Amino acid sequence: MTPAELPRTELLARLRAQVAVKESRIRQAPFPVHPELAALLPDRGLRPGSAYSLTGAGALLLALLAEPSREGHWCGVVGMPDFGAEAAAHAGVALDRLALVPDPAEQWLAATAALLEALPIVAVRPTGRVSEGDAAKLMSRLRDREAVLLVDGPWPRAEAQLSVSNLRWSGVGVGCGYLSSREVTVTVSSRRGPLRRSARLVLPTPTGHLAAAAAVEPISSLRAVG
Repeated sequence: MTPAELPRTELLARLRAQVAVKESRIRQAPFPVHPELAALLPDRGLRPGSAYSLTGAGALLLALLAEPSREGHWCGVVGMPDFGAEAAAHAGVALDRLALVPDPAEQWLAATAALLEALPIVAVRPTGRVSEGDAAKLMSRLRDREAVLLVDGPWPRAEAQLSVSNLRWSGVGVGCGYLSSREVTVTVSSRRGPLRRSARLVLPTPTGHLAAAAAVEPISSLRAVG
């Protein structure tokens, strides 16, 4: 019997058993992220029991999953049928510690809640608008499990919003070549502070990772508008 054919309770039990080897129910330190992203986040990492809203997820989501995955933490991805396993592996995500629910349709909330019972970090792309009630249910689950939720799109009461803008691709010459890397501006707004922090990064590099943009001055902190 394949994992997809297992009853939900048995599948969750197996996941919990595997994850329990690594995870502790008592966690105080944030989950790690790349140093360039740590400099932008209020806790210099992903705070347990919190949700983060991503705009222009893609490579940014992979970069956020990569460091926890390298440290041995399990990750889950819900509602992203276009999620690329090969790109995730290049970014540093361990595929043998990755649970995918590509297309849960209208059951995205139930699928996300189920994975949060077993996994410390779950990414989701909700179907449609997220209500305050649905968000509150998952936030309660997050706090209880000391897990992290990464949301592709808006999320009520998110710990922080991360966005990608000012994209510039490299690699294509005069009518020839291949796109090899991309410079972006990553901006983080936190609900615990009035400032936005931004930096110019290469995401992804030719090898699929994240790096500081060469010879580009960091963008100074800006006061949030509104």
